[in-house]
Amino acid sequence: MRVRRIGYTTDGERRLSAKWYGVFVDWSGALRRLPLFKDRKASESAARLVDRLNTIRATGDTMPPELARFVETMPATTRRTLVRWGILTADRGAAGKPLRDHLADWKAALMAKGNTARYVDQLVERATAAFAACRFRFWTDVSASKLQRHLADLRRDDGDKRGISAQTHNFYLQACRQFARWMVRDGRAMDNPLAHLSGVNVRMDRRHDRRALSVDELRILLAVTTEAPERYKMTGPERAALYRLTAETGLRPGETRSLTASSFQLVGDPSVTVAAGYSKRRREDVQPLRPETVAMMRDHLAGRLPDAPAFTMPERYDVADMFRADLADARAAWLDEAPTPTDRTEREATSFLSYVDEAGRYADFYALRHTFISNLAAGGVHPKIAQQLARHSTITLTMDRYSHSRRGELADALAALPDLAVSAGQALEATGTDTPDPRRILSPSLSLSRAVRRRSAESGGVKSESGGGRKTQQNQGFSACLRGKMQTRPVRFERTTFGLGNRCSILLSYGRLDAMLKHLS
Repeated sequence: MRVRRIGYTTDGERRLSAKWYGVFVDWSGALRRLPLFKDRKASESAARLVDRLNTIRATGDTMPPELARFVETMPATTRRTLVRWGILTADRGAAGKPLRDHLADWKAALMAKGNTARYVDQLVERATAAFAACRFRFWTDVSASKLQRHLADLRRDDGDKRGISAQTHNFYLQACRQFARWMVRDGRAMDNPLAHLSGVNVRMDRRHDRRALSVDELRILLAVTTEAPERYKMTGPERAALYRLTAETGLRPGETRSLTASSFQLVGDPSVTVAAGYSKRRREDVQPLRPETVAMMRDHLAGRLPDAPAFTMPERYDVADMFRADLADARAAWLDEAPTPTDRTEREATSFLSYVDEAGRYADFYALRHTFISNLAAGGVHPKIAQQLARHSTITLTMDRYSHSRRGELADALAALPDLAVSAGQALEATGTDTPDPRRILSPSLSLSRAVRRRSAESGGVKSESGGGRKTQQNQGFSACLRGKMQTRPVRFERTTFGLGNRCSILLSYGRLDAMLKHLS
């Protein structure tokens, strides 16, 4: 490729172009003139790279990373020209499109995979908002450090206004990273500049931890709601049926909203089916039903067409307000039933049926799913079965986040521990040995040392094996036991070693200890 200026005539005067041009024959044999820059060195450098692109197009080789970065950073007009000539493919030319166009294509790709509209809108809105705040207009503008600083600023408190939580921070980051991965997989970008970014620890900034309702709380809630008037265009019995179904199946709010009358199989093997498009796992889920739940849903769905919604649920945020109002009514009814003013005062001091308990945990509509899983754990259901009923990807999620232990259950679990308040004599009788002197049992090492010293005093010492007179050796009781009736090494004694001939392990069972004491006495 040659780099030169193009001559032209204006008003009868011959002039040269301000820009330098790259003149070459492309892969198809056509003569091309590509406008470059006003600077000659910059034009020559760009011409060499364009020449490499032309060669790769002719040979069909893979584009190296440094050449892909050049394509992404070149002027949009130059990129469009190379795409028109066929030197660059359409997907490579897309690198110069504005980010808003790429985000629109990403949204279409997500919808084509069968994701729900709500999920896609939420994901794209998060990525769009983050990129707009960072002033990213093109893919080449995307910077990991700028995005990281922006999210850190969002987490910072501003006076009375709290920043976003760690979980919300991770949601925004996940949306941006997912878009960047799609750009690479779709061939629109060579590298992912956000690949190394990681989320923050959500355990350090929990804003809305949920709790599980107790059985008594749930029963009172259902009883009061059944008799309650209409709220958010749902009757009291319909709301009670919705709460009970959720607490006995663990369905998520979006999954419950998608149910129709035909979703329920109320004969044979009773179950409820969640369509793949509404399941979090993006596959059809079949959840079994209890016989009591079957009877309730049979009455609730009587007379409905197969395609009719099972519940006339309001909007997402209205469902949260509806449940909170019913919970408040249930607590008020429970307080009014207190037999005496003293009892009422005691009830008011508790968090029974409260929206927020003393630990700062919330009892919202989604807490019914936590209640379902916690009741499975409290009922002794195998963790693997509980995971399958909860439809979780890992058992850690089921046991750590959704299974809640109540204080009474923790105290009751201690009853499984053995009773250690048993006398030493009873413990030895349980092993089939005679009951020794309680003083020796209470302090076996002390009793043994006393017996050793007494025997040493009676024998007047032990002869030294070297024959050099008589001398008293420390810890000779253990050597004596080896030279006496117990010629074989007792069980669990350490092997005798040079320099430690009289040293043996004191890890004796009560039976061995009793035999030792009898021998020494």
